[in-house]
Amino acid sequence: MAAGEHGHGDGARLGAAELGAEPGERATLVQFSSAFCQPCRATRRILADVASMVDGVAHVEVDAERNLELVRALRIEKTPTVLVLDAAGRIVRRAAGMPRKADVIAALGAAV
Repeated sequence: MAAGEHGHGDGARLGAAELGAEPGERATLVQFSSAFCQPCRATRRILADVASMVDGVAHVEVDAERNLELVRALRIEKTPTVLVLDAAGRIVRRAAGMPRKADVIAALGAAV
């Protein structure tokens, strides 16, 4: 989950206004998806599963096509892209492509 981890948004924070949903109390798994993206469906299941296992963690899915300004600001280049936010809404990890559940759980460790 290191690709492009640094660089964007140094200090940028994402909250309910940007995400269109309430972030988690301890961490948020933000998934950028698009309508015809097959790996996005599996990623949605993985992230929802992890979020349900860990107290205070929310899974928020963002439609990349409807949020182009945010996509450009965060330099999202493909779907799915997953961002792991800490309690303050800072991006602590990011990964493009479908993640493995173990990697998501490990990345959450950096956020909580």
